[in-house]
This record gives sequence, structure tokens and C-alpha cells, in this order.
Amino acid sequence: MQRIVLLCRHADAYDPFPLQPDFERELTQEGQQQARNTGKWLREKFSKLDAILASPATRANATARIVASKVYFEEEQISYNPDIYIARETQLIKSLGELPDQVKVVLLVAHNPGITRLARELTGEYSLGYMEPAQVMAVALELEQWQDIHAASGCLLDQFKR
Repeated sequence: MQRIVLLCRHADAYDPFPLQPDFERELTQEGQQQARNTGKWLREKFSKLDAILASPATRANATARIVASKVYFEEEQISYNPDIYIARETQLIKSLGELPDQVKVVLLVAHNPGITRLARELTGEYSLGYMEPAQVMAVALELEQWQDIHAASGCLLDQFKR
């Protein structure tokens, strides 16, 4: 069964001001527009998302909420997982592996370098450059169940850059 993972790096965020925790960095005005544009692209390319997983960090949370509004996904249904914040690709794979099997299309909003490394790992395209803010890579995988994702390799279907 084909499943689609939409890998999205959070949109552009302000540099931290002195003593500000990285977790609290907010989107810039440009970042908010990037997220809107990403959401519009996703709505045109993928008519329905079954799930959105996001880092709870302010910049990823805001990106997920803006994108959700553009794809008509209920904001209350976004799943925020603290393990996704600055996660390695292995943790991102673990989080995807915990999805219910009825999910066919999932958007994962996370951070570099993990999100880029996950794209490379899932596609086998190790020359992919680091994902830019609000960039999306759509990866198709043949999986019967999400828990099998650790052994899966897929193909890059499409991508969106701002």
C-alpha cells in the first residue's frame, strides 16, 4: 500500500535574541508567508492530509498551524511530539512508525538537520541539499503498516521550495 510522507522544514524564524531559548523562536513575517505558500502548494498537490505531526517548538508549531489552515485540516488534530524537536532521523522514523495504519498521507514539520537526513534516508538520494525554510519533500513509500518504515525505501515524488 502506498503511503506518502510530506517532509517539511519549519518556515523562516527570527534569530534568537540574547538569552532566548531556541525552542521559543518565532516565525518572521516572511516565514509566515512561506508557510501560507507551502500550504497552498500542499492543497493543490495533495487534496487530503490524514495526519500532521509537528515539533512543539514555536516556529514548527506556527508553521504546522498555518499550513493546516490552508489544507483544511483541523488545528486541534495536529499532533505535537516533543521527541521531534531537533530530532535525529532515527527518532523521526520512530515517530512515523507509531502512526495508526489508517493514515495514508502525513505531514511531518520538523527541523534540520534531522528532516533533511530523513529525506535522504527514505529516498536513498544522499546528495539532496539541506532543506530550506518551508520546503517540502513528498516521499512515496510502499508500506503495509507504518511500523515497517524503518526498513523502507521510497522515492521522491515532488518537492516545493519557496
